[in-house]
Amino acid sequence: MFIFNSSIGKKFIQSISGAFLVIFLLLHGTINFFSVIDSFTGKYGIAANDDKLFSAGDGLFKLGCDFMSTGFISIMVPILALGFLVHIIYGCWLSYQNIKARGGMKRYEVPSKAAADSWSAKNMFVLGIIILGFICFHLTHFWAKMQLPEMFGIGNYENNPYLLLNATFGHWWVLVLYIIWFGAIWLHLVHGFWSMFQTVGWSGQTWFKRLKVIGVIVATLIVLLFVATAVNAFIQANFIA
Repeated sequence: MFIFNSSIGKKFIQSISGAFLVIFLLLHGTINFFSVIDSFTGKYGIAANDDKLFSAGDGLFKLGCDFMSTGFISIMVPILALGFLVHIIYGCWLSYQNIKARGGMKRYEVPSKAAADSWSAKNMFVLGIIILGFICFHLTHFWAKMQLPEMFGIGNYENNPYLLLNATFGHWWVLVLYIIWFGAIWLHLVHGFWSMFQTVGWSGQTWFKRLKVIGVIVATLIVLLFVATAVNAFIQANFIA
């Protein structure tokens, strides 16, 4: 098929799956940031022991986690996550094909001078590998202790997500590793955002400049949501809890 065999079609798949990545990260980051709000309202760590969704008195973060367990969201999250995985795996495969076609490790050529000057544009494959590796690390901290037991009955379910935040980010070295990961995500998103729109035809000089600025804003917002969550959890675990 054209979409799988042509370079334009392959880039289109990456663009669409990249859109899933942006939506997934915005949703995930917003829910996580609720824990920061809870620390200012005095509800950080408050989670009911019952199994009822939206229990009275729960902190916003706990309510957000419950919201992610509702029927419609439970269907949408795996779809978004699948788009996320397709983007990473397909991106790795495309990078391998490009390297193989050029006979070695060479930076791919891009028509835009701005893209050619961008470190992230030249190292998207490396950034993708770093991000994928940390995803596996991240899943052991949260997904394996909440969604995995709830969905498949494997392991012990943790009803209090605040405990997972503190247990994970309470160690300074884990916090540092996560911040490095967030930095890699920022670099990946800054290039990927405008590249996504360029692939679907928004490559005019006027919109290209605007999309680069919007991409920086969106990437920075997403990463700040995650960094704030991690740093706040470290503070809660070591100086307040």
